[in-house]
Amino acid sequence: MTPEFWLERWRHSETGWHLPEVNVHLQEFWPGLGLAPETLVFVPLCGKTLDLLWLASRGHGVVGVEISELGVTELFAENGLEPRVTETPPFRTYAVDELRVLVGDYFDLTPAHLEGVGAVFDRASLIALPPQMRPAYAEHFKTIVPATARSLLITLEYDQAEMSGPPFSVGRDEVQARFGDRYGIEPLASFDVIDESPGFRRRGLTALAEHVWKLEPRPRDVAC
Repeated sequence: MTPEFWLERWRHSETGWHLPEVNVHLQEFWPGLGLAPETLVFVPLCGKTLDLLWLASRGHGVVGVEISELGVTELFAENGLEPRVTETPPFRTYAVDELRVLVGDYFDLTPAHLEGVGAVFDRASLIALPPQMRPAYAEHFKTIVPATARSLLITLEYDQAEMSGPPFSVGRDEVQARFGDRYGIEPLASFDVIDESPGFRRRGLTALAEHVWKLEPRPRDVAC
């Protein structure tokens, strides 16, 4: 699953993961992270999600990363925003007020790009990746995200034999395996969402759960 795969999806408007509204779990569970309004938030593989604008409306500085420049230009155009565009190799940066989106590869991010980040929201990045890519994604995440940043993570879980991703199934054991060395993993809620997901039924699913997790940084001297 190369960057070209995702660029093709954007070119052909095959973006079924995009929601036309702010994520309901973000709105419900984000306040529970107890963050100061000025906290800088990182949104990986952000696409053109309206969650970016919702977070910025709460006073947060927001930095996203997205491989598709088409997706980023649509984000700003569809919301009547005129971004400043600057070359920041290996990225191109689109910015309006407290919102910055870096166009480029997530794996090209360095700690300097995310300096000052105090929280992360991941609704569609971990589950976008196949099993063989997720270990590298998580290890890079723990390299570039400040160790003190809290995260709100949303995953889907289903019988992978019934449907091939994306989105892919990620359950509790994998969340623990990928992030348990750095974070305390707290399950906040789980929802049976198959009845509100006709597209997944058409792809063969008979059951689908959506999980919301809080990732709380562990003290660095405490083993999992």
